[in-house]
Amino acid sequence: MSRAKHAIIVAHPDLDSFNLSVARRYQESVEALGIETIVRDLYREDFDPALKQGEMPRRADFAPELDIVRERELIGDAAVFAFVYPLWFNAPPAMLLGYIQRVFGVGFGYSSQHSGPNGRLLIGRSMISFSSSGAPAEWLRTEGGWDALRNLFDDHVAEVCGMNVLDHRHYGRVQNTTPTCRIEVHLGDVDATVARCFKAKQNA
Repeated sequence: MSRAKHAIIVAHPDLDSFNLSVARRYQESVEALGIETIVRDLYREDFDPALKQGEMPRRADFAPELDIVRERELIGDAAVFAFVYPLWFNAPPAMLLGYIQRVFGVGFGYSSQHSGPNGRLLIGRSMISFSSSGAPAEWLRTEGGWDALRNLFDDHVAEVCGMNVLDHRHYGRVQNTTPTCRIEVHLGDVDATVARCFKAKQNA
């Protein structure tokens, strides 16, 4: 398999959720291209999203907890970070935000602030996101939620860490009553997105 490993980071408490289906489909599509993947299912892993006092970035005695050291070892060789999550109150789940703050902080996403301006440690890596909401995607854009999400999550995280944002696919009107045919259309879009973003690179 290629060294262009993808770390798939999914945050939803329901194992049978649409988001887990997206994560599985993304994994299948990427692996079909001969690319290695690793899935970090944050709820099944019982990840602790609470930032610890010793992990505050400006502390002189900064040190990541052991669980974060291990997590960074697992995903440290990934070329692409794929985030899959629902929107609650027009924002990613606290589980995912805590993961970003703890894992992608000092020593992984950027260098210590004590030595001057932040050094971006993930230059050359990429991120891609797949989100969902019960509300229509059109409403999310009209109410300003989409721009806020892209600015505060995608663009900001990528800029701080030095990553390139490949895409962010959002699927609206995803509910328990959503027809299977519509869900399949969304999953087909995951396949198409993987092909558009990565197939040409693998064949180059």
